[in-house]
Amino acid sequence: MKSWQRCQQYLHQRLPGLQKQLALPQTSLQLCLLGALGGLVAAVLIILFRLAILALQSLYLSSFDDFSTADSEFRWMLPFAGAICIGAVALFAGYRHYRLGIPFVIHRMKTQYGMMPFRNTLNQFFGGIAALASGFSVGREGPSVHLGAYGASFIGKKLKLPFNSIRTLVGCGIAAGIAASFNTPLAAVIFVMEVVLREYRIHVFIPVMLAAVVGALVTRSVFGVERELAILEIVSLPGWHFPYLILCGVMIGAIAFVFNTNMMRVIRLFKSWPLPFRLLLAAAITAAVGFLIPQAMGAETGAIQYAVSAPTDVQLLLALFIGKMILTVFALGLGVPGGVIGPIFGIGIIFGTMLAILPGMVHGDSAHAGTYAVLGMAGLMAACLHAPLAALVAVMELASNPDIILPAMLVITSAYVTGVQLFKNKSLFLMQLDFLQMPYKLSPADDLLQKVGVLALLDERYHVITNPDDVTIRHHLDLLEADELLVIKRTQEQGAEFQLASYDVSLSMSGADSIRYLPMVGIIKQATMAEAFNALEAQREGAVYVYDDSQAEVHPIGLIRWDQVQSLLVKQNNLL
Repeated sequence: MKSWQRCQQYLHQRLPGLQKQLALPQTSLQLCLLGALGGLVAAVLIILFRLAILALQSLYLSSFDDFSTADSEFRWMLPFAGAICIGAVALFAGYRHYRLGIPFVIHRMKTQYGMMPFRNTLNQFFGGIAALASGFSVGREGPSVHLGAYGASFIGKKLKLPFNSIRTLVGCGIAAGIAASFNTPLAAVIFVMEVVLREYRIHVFIPVMLAAVVGALVTRSVFGVERELAILEIVSLPGWHFPYLILCGVMIGAIAFVFNTNMMRVIRLFKSWPLPFRLLLAAAITAAVGFLIPQAMGAETGAIQYAVSAPTDVQLLLALFIGKMILTVFALGLGVPGGVIGPIFGIGIIFGTMLAILPGMVHGDSAHAGTYAVLGMAGLMAACLHAPLAALVAVMELASNPDIILPAMLVITSAYVTGVQLFKNKSLFLMQLDFLQMPYKLSPADDLLQKVGVLALLDERYHVITNPDDVTIRHHLDLLEADELLVIKRTQEQGAEFQLASYDVSLSMSGADSIRYLPMVGIIKQATMAEAFNALEAQREGAVYVYDDSQAEVHPIGLIRWDQVQSLLVKQNNLL
């Protein structure tokens, strides 16, 4: 007990210094350690999530994620049971807390520094378990990203870290979540930088990379080092395949456009439906298609198994491809909690295996089917999500074979360019954000200022006087040094108000009162310079006061002056 009290006392003493250091956008050992801690918390949440799915599926499936092993009379009921569970969780947590998945995380990263609401996380955790356990064609990476973001932001909020460092910690949690989900730490880092943060900063990259390592190591200790794509045989492609790979990329780009367009069409068409009706419709479609094509149910693992076992069965592969497309578009479009990357992997693997049939006929065997399956996955991910580098790194890690790099680069490039230029295809995540009117863009000034916490630039050269008269104010103004400010605190029933007092030369010349008062807005010590900028932008003068919201009485611990904001903007990018 005494040891715990000493630990708390030590943390209380060291915390202010840690908070001030993390307010600066720079690489530090402290931020790396916190990122590793965030990665550990995220990994634990993902492990619990995956174990729950495995435990439920083991009750009625002979093989994980292979719903063809379930009894046909029982299989059609699974999606309805899952829909009921998802609806019950949503009702308990509140329907207004049902925004989930990677698009919601991107939105929160840009508008709330990545801090995730608890009730949304409840929906994502239990709803995601129900969806994946009952055969909906959704991926586990959506819940993984959400849970990783929540776990890391929880640490930041408990320690009251500056918001700019909380955003970095959330990036760490997301990377650890993806690494823990797919056992791909490097692809997780690239995905965070390319898709979620959409920027590369060295002081962010280092702790995110460390968190991904922690997430992968902790997960491997539970699930081992095997990857789903290990069963695919990757062989080197002769040079005569490469012109055909360009054509494959063009076809994959077209498939990505069809997938994204139909997904958004379903979202728009059923947006006005109540959530329970949408979930029941998704269950009905999943049950109907799953009854006919059970191999199309679930995430990507089942698709990989059948791509390996029947690489030349055109009828089965075509049925799987169509069924997987339908199930994924309707499940995610109707609001079933889950991710899109897993199903994209499955669809891409099936389509890539189909593309291998033609060169297989020329060559006389199907030895290249596994390679084409991986290439289809990479091309579809790049074209659907606008994440070419993350797709390339993902297949490199999942395939564990360097022979895939060159053909993957060719397919990814042709698929991405086809989708963007020929079909005007946008990232599926950004299309969802635009339709749902969830902001994800920052002005250049906010983008810069959100990276610096106010604790890094606190101005402590000021004096505070409470309820003074004019004589007292003039007396203190006369005593001020050239770089000091005078803050007036006026106590009222509603609380204290603060003003900045100074002499006004123009008023004194007209014979009026020569004291000028500027109202001051308070911002909490976790805030960034962006909040100071927003408070001062209209008047473009004066200052805001920074206070500790954990204290009962509001009292300034420092000031941020307008000229400090102005100097930061001009110094960095001449944005003012």
